[in-house]
Amino acid sequence: MIIKGQRVFLHSGEFHTWRLPVPSLWPDILEKAKAAGLNAVSIYTHMGLINPSRGVVDFDGFRALKPLYEAAKAAGIWVVVRPGSYINAETTAGGIAHWITAEVAGRLRTNDSDWTEAWRDYILGIIEETAPYQINAGGPVIAIQLDNEYTQDYPGHGEYYEELKKVFHDSKIVVPLTYNDPNQGGNFINGTGAVDLYGMDSYPQRFDCSHPSAWRPVVTNYHEYHERVNPSQPWYIPEFQAGSYDAWGPGAPGYAPCAELTGPAFQSVFNLQLWASNAKLINYYMLYGGTSWGGLPFPGVYTSYDYGAPISESRALTTKYDELKLQGLFVRSSPDFTKTDWIGDSRDAQSNVSTNADVFLTLLRNPDSHASFYIARQNDSTSTANVTFKMTVDTLWGMHEIPLPIALDGRESKVVVTDYTFGANSPLRYSTAAILFAGVIGSRDVVFLHGKMSQNHAFSFFPTGTPNPWFRSTDHHSLVRMTERSKRDSTEVTILPGIDGVITIYDSDTQLVLFADSETAATFWAPVLQGPSEDPFRAFWGIGSTQAVMVGGPYLVRSAALEDGGARLALRGDLREGVRMTLVGPPGVRSVTWNGMDIGSGDFVEGANSIRVFDLQPRVALARVRTPELTGWRYADSLPEIQDGFDDKEWVVADHTETNVPEKMWYGDGRVLYGCDYGFCENVVLWRGHFNASGVEKSVNLSINGGEAFAASVWLNDVFLNTSYGNSTNNMNIIEETDDLFVFPPRALKPGEDNVITIVQDNMGLNETDGDNADTSKNPRGIRGFTLANGSFSDWKVQGKVGGYTGYPDKTRGIFNEGGLFGERRGWHLPGFNTSEWKLHELSDGLPSGEAGVGFFVTTFQLDVESFLDVHMSFTFDDPLGPAYRAFLFVNGWMMGKRVANLGPQAKFPVPQGILDYSGENTVAVALWAMENETISPRLRLVVDGVFDSSLGGVETNNPPWSNTDRP
Repeated sequence: MIIKGQRVFLHSGEFHTWRLPVPSLWPDILEKAKAAGLNAVSIYTHMGLINPSRGVVDFDGFRALKPLYEAAKAAGIWVVVRPGSYINAETTAGGIAHWITAEVAGRLRTNDSDWTEAWRDYILGIIEETAPYQINAGGPVIAIQLDNEYTQDYPGHGEYYEELKKVFHDSKIVVPLTYNDPNQGGNFINGTGAVDLYGMDSYPQRFDCSHPSAWRPVVTNYHEYHERVNPSQPWYIPEFQAGSYDAWGPGAPGYAPCAELTGPAFQSVFNLQLWASNAKLINYYMLYGGTSWGGLPFPGVYTSYDYGAPISESRALTTKYDELKLQGLFVRSSPDFTKTDWIGDSRDAQSNVSTNADVFLTLLRNPDSHASFYIARQNDSTSTANVTFKMTVDTLWGMHEIPLPIALDGRESKVVVTDYTFGANSPLRYSTAAILFAGVIGSRDVVFLHGKMSQNHAFSFFPTGTPNPWFRSTDHHSLVRMTERSKRDSTEVTILPGIDGVITIYDSDTQLVLFADSETAATFWAPVLQGPSEDPFRAFWGIGSTQAVMVGGPYLVRSAALEDGGARLALRGDLREGVRMTLVGPPGVRSVTWNGMDIGSGDFVEGANSIRVFDLQPRVALARVRTPELTGWRYADSLPEIQDGFDDKEWVVADHTETNVPEKMWYGDGRVLYGCDYGFCENVVLWRGHFNASGVEKSVNLSINGGEAFAASVWLNDVFLNTSYGNSTNNMNIIEETDDLFVFPPRALKPGEDNVITIVQDNMGLNETDGDNADTSKNPRGIRGFTLANGSFSDWKVQGKVGGYTGYPDKTRGIFNEGGLFGERRGWHLPGFNTSEWKLHELSDGLPSGEAGVGFFVTTFQLDVESFLDVHMSFTFDDPLGPAYRAFLFVNGWMMGKRVANLGPQAKFPVPQGILDYSGENTVAVALWAMENETISPRLRLVVDGVFDSSLGGVETNNPPWSNTDRP
């Protein structure tokens, strides 16, 4: 890809801003992406959030795009926008607005006219928000994807893409339009609907994390596929697996095994195999997963969308982030790697230069510089055996046998470089050690190499300049050997196992060569020094700047800037603990600041005056951050609907006899009882079926559809009948619809009076597209069948969240935040609601009755966290898996968790600052739904997951308090 005249390896991570609904935290993710050496993010936008009802397009608050674009520009991160309308993303209806699934009769994601009319306002809104931030206007947006993961040859699909293209082409959008193929289908490369740039996603380990050490092998034909279908375009991977989602159910492993399955070993083998296919545009899905709060999930996943990603749900950096950074800084440091020809691999004699048949090599070569990149892995990519091999490589200086064997410790890949230039013009003849950084610092060419402490490493370079007087030769080091082959030839360096820390190999007025073990190398950062202030692209590596410094030790280094004419270096970053900070910077730097505080000029390392060290300590003792006990709960019943005299006259009468949902009613009397048809798609929906009892009615038969892992509890008047349970066991044994007989107990009927069947139903979201048929997102959530034995129903009434999708009052938190529980409708979950008249009753004591029902528990607590601390907190249910209850966790009005205690696996719910108010009062509410006549005892704690002395700061809260406006 050519950007502003420069060839760029697009190295990107996926980030969904709506899964972190605090815009002032978005720069945190972008700065962490930049610090890892990435140069781009890919973002899905969510139609369902932005376009909640026909004619309404809302880019306020966390739905905004402009703050993201501004933050990306400031950080120097390119943006690929993926607006859908369909995005998949394990979100309800794959992102399609819920109102569309009920109101549109035509086929979704085709050229049917009512679907076209439905998506048009949303796409025009995306265009209006995005056009001013395209690269031609000085912004970060470089591409826009059409829809997502689809087929071209199904009737109406290609025509749908043509309609999307026309809307973009008739607007101010000038950046390329792209496509993401879900497999090797060759869709939308040519013909109807063809895009400017084709891409294909890849999830080689799939999505079951139950056995994280059991690998599928690498895919070996990607290069051949690319050469066959679109060789004239760069090889683009819009989604490459960087984790996995996790499913409901006791068999689901949670996200820790997902992080292990796709951990550093996977990244080493599979990311580099992707490089070996000559892919030059790669987006890792996900870089940061976040939280599928409220009604965002599709039925197959729970609240957490941690994804086992390099950046955890709480925004913490993981070991996967370390590996990503090692790879990202290598790619950023290697301009020759942006343009390579695929020369061959171990299947042909020219490229098979390994002495061990168990090792598979792929050779990529820059046609201009001859820089070569041998990518090595084991032939059996799943093997855990340790192997070694030797190589004889072809260089500009002739054939050369690398003197030491090269090791692959089990699931490991390496890039062996030849004819590689570091800095302005310093060549590496070869290196089996990995390259962390190569560039110019001050006026010197600098390379920082690394490798495992347990392995041999070798490289050859051409020393230049006059050694600095403080430089001590490595001759004294028992593990390092330097051999000068001749005055006109390179110096060969061999490193034996055991190096721990950073050592200086060569230090002159023109060059600095460093080596460290990989664990130490992972503690280093290479923040970019921005270009001139008048350049709108000054923060973008390779476009506005090619200058950087190296900093080792801190938990995170966010940015670096030269001030006072280059005499002062200003660093911003985070500390998890006190560290000995190492700096390699321009020689003109006389002082250093850390987060605005002067830390002096540092001390020179003995024998290596090019390296300075600083003692860097947090501003406070990080361990002193404490959380309050969650006590003093106030309680109120939240199911008055089962009591005598409850008035549902304001509820919606469910009297439709037709529906656009393809799956029709199973049985009944002709009425359609699907929640979406009445504006109630999200979260809990309540149904009330009235009948005048003669006294002979014995039971009711109900078919209830709520999606995978749903539940529905049923009462006759105030008598609990039973609960219908959906199911999932790690996406097996799936039950998304039940058909149950509910028998009336003696004396439950009231003969000659109005009797009511009350159903509390949890909707788990709408399904995603299944294959070619997008109408699989039109789901019959609600009651698909009803029969009253020896009787008939008069009215059916339905109630979901207040106002449905057209009139919901909480525009800040949006359409997916609330459901239809009585307490939600009244706003009991919102900060400021007066609970002083409620009874004191601890959450751990469960519902006072000890029976099935729904109750609201509310308490408040204070936080007083220093503004310079980034504290990660979670709400954790400590009670074991198994009890039949659901708990909806609201924090300052935001539904940040759904605990399904009988299924699991999630019991811990991270909540970010911005939702939590770190300098004020916080309200936590739990809507507790007991699904059986048994005592339940939820135990909820607020815990600290991490504390960081940080430069982040400026986190804003937007938690509107309770108001009775538009609420009953």
